[in-house]
Amino acid sequence: MATGQKLMRAIRVFEFGGPEVLKLQSNVAVPVPKGHQVLIKVHACGVNPVETYIRSGTYSRKPTLPYTPGTDVAGVIESVGDGVSAFKKGDRVFCSSTVSGGYAEFAVAADHTVYALPEKLDFRQGAALGIPYFTACRALFHSARARAGESVLVHGASGGVGLATCQIARAHGLKVLGTAGSEEGKKLVLQNGAHEVFDHKEANYIDKIKQSVGDKGVDVVVEMLANVNLNNDLKLLSRGGRVIVVGCRGSIEMNPRDTMGKETSIIGVSLFSSTKEEFQQFAGILQAGMEKGWVKPVIGSEYPLEKAVQAHEDIIHRSGKTGKMILLLR
Repeated sequence: MATGQKLMRAIRVFEFGGPEVLKLQSNVAVPVPKGHQVLIKVHACGVNPVETYIRSGTYSRKPTLPYTPGTDVAGVIESVGDGVSAFKKGDRVFCSSTVSGGYAEFAVAADHTVYALPEKLDFRQGAALGIPYFTACRALFHSARARAGESVLVHGASGGVGLATCQIARAHGLKVLGTAGSEEGKKLVLQNGAHEVFDHKEANYIDKIKQSVGDKGVDVVVEMLANVNLNNDLKLLSRGGRVIVVGCRGSIEMNPRDTMGKETSIIGVSLFSSTKEEFQQFAGILQAGMEKGWVKPVIGSEYPLEKAVQAHEDIIHRSGKTGKMILLLR
């Protein structure tokens, strides 16, 4: 995959471990696209919590060492491999996966994971689309089978996936409730599709949600921190309601009886389980949203490539995060 000629800066991981294993190297060979692949000149790359789990070696998917992290890049097509007809050099694009890794100045991606980036979105916003927006689509439409007229609680709504879920759910006719842990976060959640927002740092916020939804309960909970919130989620559900687990950072003790009376479900989400056809379906939803203007990624913290270690520390340990964390390459 390497040319041995052009060199670039990239983050490389040679061993699994803490954030300190992210090593910035300036002599990494620029990859060459093979058949049905494109080479993207990366302007920005999204940072996602899953990348910290993969880096630590605790995730179910372990890449072959050494590797470059990152999937969600936005930039400009630099070159295309054989058999690529949908893109040409100079096209503005974003992608939902890379072959060579996104924390780098150039990245190779399969052409079916690459999508046109409209002029109305900048490269930072393009880099915020991949995992957050495709995960939100999978959670709402594949896992929850959410329908217009239902209600959804986005538990942890001020981060990248949460805000994406609020925007998509509102555009598809759901009643949207969200939680956040700061005044800034609550304001963002309301600005991005939620009808109501609750402060999940308040001791009695669950009671306030119960008052809002009444006896019926909420049809869908999209849950970002299941090891903390799952028991409360089950008590908030309507008959036949579904908790969709998007994020979890540990174990929790629960009583399965809490699912029985109302015949509720707990369903996990793994974006990486999506088929090529499902990715195309989610991309269609998002392309429509970009055209109509309701897909509008909110950018949070921004870091240069050399601060990738700091980004990985902050995405896990900084509470009250708002918006999408981005690495800037240019």
